[in-house]
Amino acid sequence: MSRVFVGMSGGVDSSVAAALLVEQGHDVTGVYMKNWSEDLPGMHCPWAEDVADAKRVAVGLGIDFQVFDFQKEYKQNVVDYMIREYQAGRTPNPDVMCNQEVKFKLFLEAALAAGTEYIATGHYARTSEGCLLRAHDDNKDQTYFLYRVTSEALAKTMFPLGDFTKAEVREMAKERGLWTASKKESMGICFVGQVGIREFLSEYIESKPGNIIDQQTGVIIGRHDGAIFYTLGQRHGLNVGGGLPYYVIGKDMDKNEVYVSRSIDNGNLWRKELTLTDMHWINRPPEKDETVQVRLRHRGALIDARIDGDIVYLSSPERAIAPGQSAVIYGGQECLGGGIVKTD
Repeated sequence: MSRVFVGMSGGVDSSVAAALLVEQGHDVTGVYMKNWSEDLPGMHCPWAEDVADAKRVAVGLGIDFQVFDFQKEYKQNVVDYMIREYQAGRTPNPDVMCNQEVKFKLFLEAALAAGTEYIATGHYARTSEGCLLRAHDDNKDQTYFLYRVTSEALAKTMFPLGDFTKAEVREMAKERGLWTASKKESMGICFVGQVGIREFLSEYIESKPGNIIDQQTGVIIGRHDGAIFYTLGQRHGLNVGGGLPYYVIGKDMDKNEVYVSRSIDNGNLWRKELTLTDMHWINRPPEKDETVQVRLRHRGALIDARIDGDIVYLSSPERAIAPGQSAVIYGGQECLGGGIVKTD
């Protein structure tokens, strides 16, 4: 069996992943990645509670436990990136960058330097000879967030939960009496906890009020407190009166204006062709005439498509594809890679 360093976040998924590796006979060390520990006004960062939960599980499993501090690198490579993208009017995914820069780069490098043979995480995904495969539980599949990981990193990675459903993982945690068996999932930002992106950005970016404009009439129908807080297709949080709902169909960052429409069929909301940038292929790019599937958001539908260079041709128009978000490409069960949706 192998020596494995498993990333333990203090949640139920990584706890079960560690337990399964121990039961398989591996020499397991639990590692908590300390990426963020700063409390913001009105926002408590739960890192201390999470590391305590992870350590309790490790003690119960009889495995060594360490804390790797990546706060400096995390701030530079993930948080600052996210802030820059929002300032530019785009909609980034910090979880994707976290996996690329921290979990499957910094963590992997530090673990290998410490003498381990493999790393493992509680992601719902599978690997095979350096390839990334979708999880058995399609509802929990997390390959969307992993598409920028390299084949070299995947060859050194184990995903113990890839063949299980979330319900099965919960049950396994209860059966084993793990401390985190009934712990709720964190639904906030990946590194801060239970806080929304708007609240987090407000601590780092000065809000600049501006106009909300009806695109069709050119009439100012309301005010916003910062164009960076709005994304394409957004319906809630506009506060522009009753009647049919308005949808965000565009914004001008230089003018700090947000454009809206009441028409769900507005042409700015629908796209059938995408231009991608910063593309990454795990093992190979698709062939020019190969039919692939594209996922444009986590748990989004898989859409048949064809790729020619950096252009993605969707089989049918898709709604609210925001610049900055990830388009992840699949060939059947295999995640081939993907890229970042470019501004028109």
